[in-house]
Amino acid sequence: LYIDDIQHCSSEFLQKFISLADGQRKMDGIFEGESKTYDLRGKRFCVIMAGNPYTESGEKFQIPDMLANRADVYNLGDVIGGSDTLFKLSLIENAIVENPYLQKIASKSFPDFYNLVDYVETKREMMPDLEGNHIQQDIDDFIAVIKNTLSIRNVVLKVNQNYIASAAMQDSYRTEPSFKLQGSYRDMNKLVSQIVPLMNKKEISELILTHYESESQTLTSDSEANILKLKEIAGQLADSDRERWEHIKEIFNKNNKFAGIDQNNQTGQVLAQLV
Repeated sequence: LYIDDIQHCSSEFLQKFISLADGQRKMDGIFEGESKTYDLRGKRFCVIMAGNPYTESGEKFQIPDMLANRADVYNLGDVIGGSDTLFKLSLIENAIVENPYLQKIASKSFPDFYNLVDYVETKREMMPDLEGNHIQQDIDDFIAVIKNTLSIRNVVLKVNQNYIASAAMQDSYRTEPSFKLQGSYRDMNKLVSQIVPLMNKKEISELILTHYESESQTLTSDSEANILKLKEIAGQLADSDRERWEHIKEIFNKNNKFAGIDQNNQTGQVLAQLV
């Protein structure tokens, strides 16, 4: 049984699976209006759950303790190991169907697709031998699109790394607001679908920023801080943005120091001033 996006599920629902994860291997349910106990002892049965560290509202997602203690927990970023090059390539592979310029080459020959991606990524001088019957215009368009796709892929990967690192950090140890924007296959696909061969670096930067500005709207009050962090990751911080970002981090660290001090009473105000 595979359950995806468990960060959107209630803890009461997830707790139903606790008895399947221990020695009982039993689960109570209702079938055709009648209560029934499902006994799975001795049966070849596995439950797999997948989710993100944050919910759609930006709140931190917590797996019920009794379930987490009985399960094997894996972080995708940790289990990739020596396959990181394949993981990076998968972001491009998964987006092929979203872009007609990538489809033209891949639909005729996947080896040509991989060879051209490698040609652009390694910046080799010699064009690889291609087995498909491609016209030169299609090859030129593919190379132009792949160059921009790689730029987007690199930003998406950095966003993903920062998202995971932020989710793993305890709030009291933070030096800046938590980062909740994701670098997922879905983000990559939406961005690649809008690439055309004639786009320049400035237009690609605007495309990335526009996409994540839209994504950040669900974060409400955290939106500004997350967009500024995104600009920092993508190397798009203007001087005014940098000044604002430093100001936000300064206030965040100040408030972190005052955590636990009630500044609404006189004693709290004195302690805050002393700090």
